[in-house]
Amino acid sequence: MKATEAPQAHWTEFNSGADLADALARRIADRLALATAARGHATLAVSGGSTPKTMFAALSREAIDWAKVTVTLVDERMVPPRDERSNQRLVSLHLLQNHAAAAQFVPLFRAGGDAPAIAGLASDAIDTLPLPFDVVVLGMGTDGHTASFFPGGTTLGAVTDPACKTSVMAMEAAGAGEPRLTLTLPRLVEAGLIVLHIEGDDKKAVLARALEDGAEADMPVRAVLRHARTPVEIYWAP
Repeated sequence: MKATEAPQAHWTEFNSGADLADALARRIADRLALATAARGHATLAVSGGSTPKTMFAALSREAIDWAKVTVTLVDERMVPPRDERSNQRLVSLHLLQNHAAAAQFVPLFRAGGDAPAIAGLASDAIDTLPLPFDVVVLGMGTDGHTASFFPGGTTLGAVTDPACKTSVMAMEAAGAGEPRLTLTLPRLVEAGLIVLHIEGDDKKAVLARALEDGAEADMPVRAVLRHARTPVEIYWAP
């Protein structure tokens, strides 16, 4: 494991994805345990994709008071929970198991409306949670997107506006596939702990560019790095 500092981030490298998963699971669990001890509850927002599956499994085995934890999603596809591309399905299969099965879960997707209408309902649900989030876990694509902040997205300017008043918005973009629902920038950057979990040399190179002064404006992950209230903790493995 190797740790380095950057102006907007604390970067820790691991020898393997398994080592990263164990360390990150402990980091998240410790933060959630501190929150439940201090306030009686904790909130966690997580991302989908294949990268976090091993970490989710490790986190699910952490013996904290999961009944006092509410889990939700950083973003979601406009697909039902049974769909293989559903982030809700991913979290149900890999995180909400073992000890973590006792956690409460707040979905973003609901049937019966178009993406903007469902985003409005999801935003209302998020606003009922004890905010800010204690932990937000983000991923990143090789195009520099994080959450569903896609380059060229229909609502990219609004969702990355630090003054955005809405917690969840709809997003459509060429790289997104189906329409998406995403937490907006203010909800992400106000979290007590913000983690960016990435693996592979290609994503390492993309993130290194994003951390440079004068980096491309079309790398949406830059919005999080610039506006996070605490340095983003980057966890990387080959």
